[in-house]
Amino acid sequence: MEKMSAADIKDIKKHQHGDKPRPHLCTVCYKRFTNKHWLTIHSKRHDGENLWYSCTYCEKRYSNQHYLKKHMYVHSSKYKCTECGKCCHGKQTLTRHRRIHSGEKPFECTVCSKLFTTSYSLIVHSRIHSGEKPYKCHVCEKVFTRVVNLQSHQLRAHSNRRPYECPYCGKLFKTNSELKLHVRIHTGAKPYPCRHCSERFTRHCQLKRHLLKSHNEGTWLTCNICEKKFIYGADLKQHLVQHNMLKPYACSICPKSFCSPYALKYHQLVHSDYRQFCCGLCGKDFKRKNAVVSHFKICSVKLGCTL
Repeated sequence: MEKMSAADIKDIKKHQHGDKPRPHLCTVCYKRFTNKHWLTIHSKRHDGENLWYSCTYCEKRYSNQHYLKKHMYVHSSKYKCTECGKCCHGKQTLTRHRRIHSGEKPFECTVCSKLFTTSYSLIVHSRIHSGEKPYKCHVCEKVFTRVVNLQSHQLRAHSNRRPYECPYCGKLFKTNSELKLHVRIHTGAKPYPCRHCSERFTRHCQLKRHLLKSHNEGTWLTCNICEKKFIYGADLKQHLVQHNMLKPYACSICPKSFCSPYALKYHQLVHSDYRQFCCGLCGKDFKRKNAVVSHFKICSVKLGCTL
């Protein structure tokens, strides 16, 4: 294993408090903080009126001047990647970003020899071997290896709030990461470039699939029953559940159970009045995307619209 760089030492210091108590809870997005000060600063993000510090280049707004100052480096060439032109927040971030292009993975797991680009990724990975899951949901007591997974679970499983609004179309989302991904539909942004060719991608998983299929970089995960191939271990694990005819995801309203959380989520729309999809021609609302797509085709013919 190689000697740690300054970026990686900072990475460890940044996350070494990960298991400290975080008693201060944001009631909007369920993020937790070690002290009230950081919760107060964070809370301003959910109130557009109180985001005082605006970027003069892209109009992004921040609740803290420190965050704005850090963001401004994105618009300068001080910490610019010479491979893809991306500007980073600082020297440490640039060091870690460059490993995407070089393929450098200096951190090795002592159990399975898997390599990682950052020390924190190795720390999280090591919990697979130790079985450690330090983050527990206070509602259902489900445990997680990462605090971000706990926060995502709390929003998806125990909350109907959608505090993040798309500035282009007004669609609401439960998490900021979902909003960021959605916004790329409007902006056309493709932040994941291939280091072998000129292709760019909207999602990291699309880049990973491209590297496997077009450049033979990486390793496919193959089902030992049907030989179907997967990029991520979590997808293979979910696929194997179907072979075993297990249905661990139970509906809390009716007796039905499902093989995957996605199937359960799709089913739960039956019990909900929430209709997030709207026909742009007649204004009729729908629960599911495929329903509005089918309706739109019929509606366009009835109204004599040319698609």
